Order: sequence, then C-alpha cells, then structure tokens
Amino acid sequence: MTVDTASRTTLLGILAALGGSATLSINDVAIKSLSGDYALHQVILTRSAISLLFLLGFMALTGSGLRQLRTTRPRGHLLRVCFVMLSNITYFLGLAALPLADAVAIAFVSPLVVTMLSTLVLGERVGPRRWAAVVAGMLGVIVMLRPGAGSLQPAAVLVFISAFTYASTHMMTRRMKDTESAATLNFYVQLGFILVSSTMGLMVGDGHLAGSEHPSVAFLFRAWVWPPVADWPAFLATGLSVAIGGLMVSQAYRLCEAALVAPFEYAAMPLAIVWGVVIFHQWPDATAWIGIALICGAGLYTLWRETITRTRA
Repeated sequence: MTVDTASRTTLLGILAALGGSATLSINDVAIKSLSGDYALHQVILTRSAISLLFLLGFMALTGSGLRQLRTTRPRGHLLRVCFVMLSNITYFLGLAALPLADAVAIAFVSPLVVTMLSTLVLGERVGPRRWAAVVAGMLGVIVMLRPGAGSLQPAAVLVFISAFTYASTHMMTRRMKDTESAATLNFYVQLGFILVSSTMGLMVGDGHLAGSEHPSVAFLFRAWVWPPVADWPAFLATGLSVAIGGLMVSQAYRLCEAALVAPFEYAAMPLAIVWGVVIFHQWPDATAWIGIALICGAGLYTLWRETITRTRA
C-alpha cells in the first residue's frame, strides 16, 4: 500500500468513525425517549427489523449483493453477536436510569479499553503517552461512578460493563475484517437481536414480571403495547441510526487500527450533552463535568498524539 493510499484509507476510517458516532447518538436519544413506555425487547425487535430491511436494501444495491451474507466464520459472528447483545442490553438498561450525558461519558471508557486490548489481542503498538491517557480516562470513569459518595448506581455499573463488551466487539471486527464486510457484520448482529428479542417477547412480553419501580428493571420487563403514531418516528430513528451508524463504525475499524479509531468516537460526547439539555432538560452536575473532562481529555490527547506522530512520519 502506497503512502497516499494509506493516508486516504486512514482519512476514510476517521470520517466513518466521526459520522458513525454522531449517527449513533440519535439512537441513544430515541432509546431513552422510548424507555419510559415500552419494553426493551419490543424496542430492540422493532429497531432490528427496520435495520435489517435497510441493510438488505443496501447490500442489494452495492458490492456483491446478498452474496455478502455467505461466510466461512460462523463462530466468529456468533461470538461477536454475543458481545454486541450484552453491550447493548447493559447500556440501554443503564441509559433508562441515568442522565444521557452521564451514561455516554461512562460508556466512553470503551475507546480506552480498545486501546488496551489492541496491544493484548491484536498486537498493535501503544506508546507510554497513550497509556497515560488510558489511566487518565479510567480516573474519569471512577469519578463518574462516585464510589466514595454512597451513590454508586447499579445503572452506572451496567454501562461500565457495556463499555468492556463494546470494546470486545471491535476486537472481533478487527479480527474478521479481511473476510467480512461491514454490511455482513451488521446483518448478523441485527438477525441475532431479532431472534433474542422475539424469544424475550414470547416469554415475558405479557408483562407478568412487570411492577418494579426501578427504571432499568421496568424497562426490561414491561408489557408490550401497540405504539401510537406519535412514537413511530422514534422507532424509525433508532432503526435507521443503528443501521447507518453501525455500518460506518464497523467500516472505520476495518480500515484503521483500533487504537487510532477509538478516540474519534468521542465526537458523540458533546452531542450527548446537547441532546440531554435540549430534549431531556438534564445538565451534568459538577462531579459529572470532572469525569467528562478526564475521559474526553484522555481521548482527545490520544488523537492529538496520533496526529503529531503521523505528520512526522
């Protein structure tokens, strides 16, 4: 690969990460807005059905069409789907109980975990300054969790678990990038979501386990209801945003090193603050701002160091 080709590939990967992160922030807003009235598995089933239709249309119009669905790595897809499911379920359950900006900030430990795992799993080189950024980001997460204030919320722990499984998803993406397209990777994820959410709906969709006052538990076991027309745009938004955003982020991790792509996902943080204030009227408190500054500062420092290093090269 020539220098110019490598530079173009890196630029495309960075743009895909930025665009995908911004698009996925719409998914967060839509899910949180629906979490007070619907069951999680109903929202996920509707979202995945919309996403799957979009992906099938996308594959029919691009590349080799539906032949992209052929794979020689079914076990890899199964493992990746499991990581994505666990990441999504824990994140959305936490999101139902936390302010949007707080949940996104805690979730952004994921790019730092990607940096750590990229050395252990993928053999990518991470220098001492990147490691310092990882430590600073982890301190930010500890501040957000507030373990010494007696207010450590289970919802925050759920989002923290989501961050680690999300990072593992990207490790799988990097491992499978040579044989699987971004569309193929996301198709099997949405198919897995449809199967699991349908099963959950059949088991608890009648609401016989509902009744908890905790937002996360209520979101998990609430009975299915037919949505009014006013809520259809939110369902459509979550389906399209996760399809388009998932394609872009998967493509970013296929094109570039995981440790390079991860910091660009921080573009969603300022958007989360804006969405939280404008739509949910939730301002981060002083403690949250400290955590956000540490986490985002660590990611942006990593981005700046990467830019300097590549410019010199």
